[in-house]
Amino acid sequence: MTTLSMARVPESALREEQGRPRRLWWLLAVGWAVHVALRLWLYRYHAGPVANPDETGYLLAARWLAGGPGADLSGSTFYQGGYALLLVPVFWVTSDPAVAYRMVVVAGSVAAAGAFPLAYALLRRLALGWRAALVMAFAAGLSPALLVFAGLALADAILPVLVLAWLIAVHDLAARGSVSAGAAAGALAGYATAVHLRGMVVLAVCALVVGALIRRVPRAAAVAALGAAGLTVLAGQALNGALAAALYPRGARDLSGMLADRLTSLDGQAWALSGAAGQFWYLIAATWGLAGVGLAGAAVVLLRRSAPLPQRVLAGALLATTLGIAYASSAALPDEHRVGNYAYGRYLACVAVAWTLAGLIVLVRCGRLAVARHALAAAGLLAVTGGAAAWYAGDRLERYAFIAFDFPEVIFLSGVRDALDMPAASSAALVILGCLTAPAVLLARRGRPLVVGVLVMIDVAFTVHLAPATPPASGRDWLPAPPPGQVAVDRRVKWNVWVPLSYRVWWSRVELYDRTPPPGACTAIVPPDAGPPPAGWTATGEGGVREGWTSWSNPNCR
Repeated sequence: MTTLSMARVPESALREEQGRPRRLWWLLAVGWAVHVALRLWLYRYHAGPVANPDETGYLLAARWLAGGPGADLSGSTFYQGGYALLLVPVFWVTSDPAVAYRMVVVAGSVAAAGAFPLAYALLRRLALGWRAALVMAFAAGLSPALLVFAGLALADAILPVLVLAWLIAVHDLAARGSVSAGAAAGALAGYATAVHLRGMVVLAVCALVVGALIRRVPRAAAVAALGAAGLTVLAGQALNGALAAALYPRGARDLSGMLADRLTSLDGQAWALSGAAGQFWYLIAATWGLAGVGLAGAAVVLLRRSAPLPQRVLAGALLATTLGIAYASSAALPDEHRVGNYAYGRYLACVAVAWTLAGLIVLVRCGRLAVARHALAAAGLLAVTGGAAAWYAGDRLERYAFIAFDFPEVIFLSGVRDALDMPAASSAALVILGCLTAPAVLLARRGRPLVVGVLVMIDVAFTVHLAPATPPASGRDWLPAPPPGQVAVDRRVKWNVWVPLSYRVWWSRVELYDRTPPPGACTAIVPPDAGPPPAGWTATGEGGVREGWTSWSNPNCR
């Protein structure tokens, strides 16, 4: 998405096309298999959810959609059914929670590895030769955004791949105006709304793209895009409606009031804009500066009227989607008194791979001076966005809770595991960016392979950093392990006990109650200070104050 990437294809590229292997798909298949194997190795020790309640919410939704027992997640965040629907076959095969989770890890690894062939297809549409596209796509497939979430039961495992596929369809709609491209763009955008609220931004941008192209593409293509989007959205709403009625009988967590306050007040706008700046800082740092280079390149393309229409549309769609997600997610994020409220990478991880590709295109296709300018622009963006986020947050970056799960790339950059060190992470990201741009500036065309080589080395280093060196210690399990039979949980027990327990109990639905265990229950999970059990029940002596629960047993169930 740079000026040079849109120039006329040179004769050398045409000769390269003539030498393209007839069975290129073999290379794509082997590369995809390597990416799958890498992720399976990375998450070889994962046997259960680690990001609660998010992972458990999706797993419970998938289990219920597969015909298994549900749960009562009323008052929690609503985890939509679009991603859970893909996991349904797992629960058709097994009901064992550990086996099912391992299968979900495999499914996530397979899906995330799909970014490699999709990245190749996108690069080919941007006039790169097949060799360069193949190597660059493989390197982009190692991006942290495709590794951190691939082995977790989270919608983030598929969102980057979904966004790449949608961008390809948007490009084809603008380039060819075909009905199939329009239908694909609309359907993918509509499906994104069923996966996560970030999909609403994708849908809105898709509608804007179709509106902008209404006089440039055949009417049938525009109608196909809008029609496919509308039908997919309706199907997603029906799916999510059924899921909400089954798993959230008393309603899900409602943030609409807070969102309205944020959007209509100066303090709320300051929160939203500073949070968006923090997300942009994280996006640039977590892509080793390449997203900043890509952002600068896309802005140039969008403003240059002489640039071909498909690339301008693609640049505008990606920019609008990124800005929209950063602003909307920040505005809707409640103040949880954690550092991640002010600098967070998860929400923009879905566009990180696309921006990595954009930055790579700048480095391998632009001239020396243009590469240097784009790199300086990236450094400026990193400094400005990071400075704005840090200024607004102030000492809250030190006082609030630092959750290491929120900062895998930043911890790798700074070397600090228990606090957010923005200056150290920014400095390290700029050093890596300098290593990436130096071959392109000093060696010009001869330095292009080195650019990709440096990126691969950094990503491999991050993968090693992320991977567990040894199996996790098998300490005492602090969660309840009730025997078969109806399990009930006192509502006074904290969510971090009963939510994962709802997934662990695979044979029936866990019932929540107030004070007195319901008739027919065999095991009751209660707070440690609940006192003696009622008549007919026996204290098991399990759990305790540290675990946050204890249990009662109903002898009549034996």
